[in-house]
Amino acid sequence: MRYKNINKELFITNRKRLLKNLKSNPVVVVNSNDVMPSNSDGTMRFRQNSDLFYLTGVDQEETILLLCPDFPDKKFREVLFLRETNERIATWEGHKLTKEEAREATGIETILWTTEFNTLFKTAMVMGDVEHVYLNTNDHYRADVMVETREMRFVKSCMANFPLHKYERLAPIMHDLRSVKSKIEIDLLQRACDITESAFRRVLKFVKPGVMEYEIEAEFAHEFLKSCSRGFAYEPIIASGADSCVLHYIANEKQCKDSDILLLDVGAEYANYNADLTRTIPVNGKFSKRQKDVYNAVLRVKRQATKLLKPGERYYDYHKEIQKIVESELIGLKLFDKKDVKNQDKSKPLFQKYFMHGTGHQLGLDVHDVGNMYHKMKVGQVWTVEPGIYIREEGLGIRIENNVMIEKNGVYDLMKNIPEEVEELEEIMNS
Repeated sequence: MRYKNINKELFITNRKRLLKNLKSNPVVVVNSNDVMPSNSDGTMRFRQNSDLFYLTGVDQEETILLLCPDFPDKKFREVLFLRETNERIATWEGHKLTKEEAREATGIETILWTTEFNTLFKTAMVMGDVEHVYLNTNDHYRADVMVETREMRFVKSCMANFPLHKYERLAPIMHDLRSVKSKIEIDLLQRACDITESAFRRVLKFVKPGVMEYEIEAEFAHEFLKSCSRGFAYEPIIASGADSCVLHYIANEKQCKDSDILLLDVGAEYANYNADLTRTIPVNGKFSKRQKDVYNAVLRVKRQATKLLKPGERYYDYHKEIQKIVESELIGLKLFDKKDVKNQDKSKPLFQKYFMHGTGHQLGLDVHDVGNMYHKMKVGQVWTVEPGIYIREEGLGIRIENNVMIEKNGVYDLMKNIPEEVEELEEIMNS
């Protein structure tokens, strides 16, 4: 394991918080993700189900959590099922968790092998006076799931074998719990941000005309990996020149030219928690006047947007305020004037040509983390603040993004030490 052991109190507390939100006589099942195939006999790197990790801290495939808090036998009210290892698995895949290691990491006393799950689960369902069965699904509002997951196979199997039980959605409860971060989680997110900062500072001194975008990606990867990260939190965007206006440009294959702007949307993962940074820099180490004007306009928006984040704010109301601020900056950049705004089609406002995405999203175990975007913001939530201006006719796209935690009064910026001023960026690039 690359990261330091996480205090098991985090997972014990998370399970207790979950149980407080369940109806009478419940049973909860959460499955690990699958090991996904690639081609031939290959597989992709394993990525744990975020809900299972949140409740157990286990980062291993073929793992199941069973919670049945009213089960007659107290021993089986909280059970973790693990893949049983053997000599062949150890030889080919390496060490798997022992039962004792799992107890120590999770705080769960009863650890069984996954092969024992069906028997115990059936017993709980037919003899445990279960009234509400909580099953997990990926209910993220941006999810478009094309591949059937281990969770969905279990949902189908469970409802087929026990059709008369009363089923409940676990996802809304998990979304609400996970959206507010504990002190331990904030520390993990801070570590991901700190690793990202270190890599960005490295890149500032590396970038110059003629370098390839993928070489810059390699510099980030090197710093991430040597800092105990497993790598990128998401596919990195290393977008020079006109591609700075392509929101999800991930080819990272072009040569950076002397007069180019370079948009870097990159974050490190640490212990399954994620950073999400965007900075935009001049390839030659010196912003042109136009680049500087647009950059400072976005920086002003970003700072005003950060000040507007507070408990009780609703995201979509907040986003509308940011759009007004962007509109004002676009007028200042002479992309249109107040008369144009007055006569614009309200259903297609002029600013949308230059600022077409959201101002932010929640961040945590998932980069686009769970949490209801229509609910009021709460203390302890972590949000990105990421306004941008994209002038495609000029091949000039600027985005600046930090990760902040909402406090009682304002926010705490997890990326406050990462350079963002024009002068500081230029000074580091030319040092």
